[in-house]
Formats: sequence, C-alpha cells, structure tokens
Amino acid sequence: MKSFLNDIKRNPGIYILMIPVLAFFIIFAYVPMGGIIMAFQNYTPKGGFFHSDFVGFKHFTDFFGSIYFGRLIGNTLAISILNLIFGFPAPIIFALLLNEVGNKAFKKTVQTVSYLPYFISLVIVCGLVADFTASDGPVTDLIASLGGERINYLGQPQYFRTIYILSDMWQGLGFSSIIYLAALAGIDQELYEAAALDGANRWRQTIHVTLPGIASTIIILLILRMGTMFSVGYEKIILLYSTNTYETADVISSYVYRKGLQEFNYSYSAAVGLFNSVINTVLLVFSNKMSSRFSDTSLF
Repeated sequence: MKSFLNDIKRNPGIYILMIPVLAFFIIFAYVPMGGIIMAFQNYTPKGGFFHSDFVGFKHFTDFFGSIYFGRLIGNTLAISILNLIFGFPAPIIFALLLNEVGNKAFKKTVQTVSYLPYFISLVIVCGLVADFTASDGPVTDLIASLGGERINYLGQPQYFRTIYILSDMWQGLGFSSIIYLAALAGIDQELYEAAALDGANRWRQTIHVTLPGIASTIIILLILRMGTMFSVGYEKIILLYSTNTYETADVISSYVYRKGLQEFNYSYSAAVGLFNSVINTVLLVFSNKMSSRFSDTSLF
C-alpha cells in the first residue's frame, strides 16, 4: 500500500487521467450488475428490486425448456462460427497484403477507402444491404445476369447468414486491420534482411518472420473474440431480419431484445442475458487457458 501511495505521488498526472476511465466502468459496467437480481425475480417496475417476488431459477428453466432454445443456440453459434472462420482471418490477410505494397500513395488510398465503411451508420449499412439484395437491387441484378433467381435474398432464410457475414466483413475489414498493421510495423526489419540473405523469398519471409512476429497479437484478439462468441449484436440482426428469417436469423441477443423491450418481460430477458454472459465468460477463460498451455501468450 505504501509503495502504491508513493507511486501516486511520483506520477499524479497518470492517475488523474485514469479517473474518467475508472468512473466510466464503475458507473456503466459494475453498478448495473446489481440488476442481475432481476433474473431471479418476477420483477415489476412498481415493486422494484426490493419488493418483487423471488422465483429462483424459474426463468432459466423456462428458457431451457422453451421451443426456441435450440434454435437460438444453433443460430448464435452458426453466425459466430462463420464470422470466426471468415471474418477473423480477413483483416489479417488484408494487413499482410497491404504490408507488401511499396507505393505509399496507393497504400494510403486503399487504407482510407477500406476504413470508410466502418464509420457509416449501422442503420444506413443495413438499409444499403436491404436495397442491394432486394428483388430489383444491384446485387440481385448481377446474380440474375449470371443465371440466378430474381428474388429478395434478404428475405430468404437460407441466405441470411451469408449476407450478414459478408456485410460484416465489408464494414469492419479495414478498421480491424489497423492493429495488425501496427504489429507489422513493429517487426525488426533486420529479420527480413537475414531471411533474404538465407535465400528466403517473400512467401517464406511471411511464413517464418511476419506471422511469428504478429502471432501474439493474433492470439490475444482470438481469445477476445472467443469471449464474445454468444454475443452476436442484436442491433444489426433486428435491422436485417424479419419473421420470415427467424429460422436462421434469430439469436440470443435479438430474443432478449424482443422479450425485454417489446414484451416487457424484464426478468425473463435478464435471465437469458445472464446465461449468455456466463457462457461467454466460460469460453473466454477456457480459450485463455488453452492459449497459455500451448503458447506463451495469454490475457491472464
């Protein structure tokens, strides 16, 4: 404790800068955790936390026995796994390709263009996706010219996940590559020179120098991604899905939104949300444990 107080005296400016960050997490992350008690109550705004009936694990058992349980888990896992398989490597590959570009003007232009979709409002992005995949949209026109069907692809359950993943990749590709580009910039250039002297071409340099140089960054981001496997964002889902596509589009977060904000079933939605958070925590701890066992990189 004494050393901590001495460190505060030596670096007061740093600790002052920490105050807003700590306040943010305390107010918006830790204080709301008290609302978890709703998951074990029949909560009503009139009764509040202290006068609502305690029902124990009733809402959890109702959810596990619901006809929607299997569909929600399956859809959430399917979208998350597809996003992990295709969406996670995409920024890495993009960063590696950009790293090989020698023309600085062209490189900066490509980077700027690739970053722009990330800053477009999600509502606008979903509107563009809906218009482009409509029966008379540009994407549908292209598919029809290649011999495909002229239908509203977003309204077809079998195409929803593909459209969701592709639009997600398009929007986040450039921005997600920033951290990999930063990691690539930190690789010692003498390693490339040594590899070139040993006769390694660009491909072998990438395999034996570049990828090992950013491996720790990739592992950390992969662990963080594993911790959000069950947290498919409801915002984009509810903007894109419809009753026709619930079969493949309805996920846990969108179900919580409907139950909590549309049906005002606060306790049930809190129980489902708590279940979701617990599973994410388990996946995070498990993936971190596996990483620390098979590599030298881990979060904790």
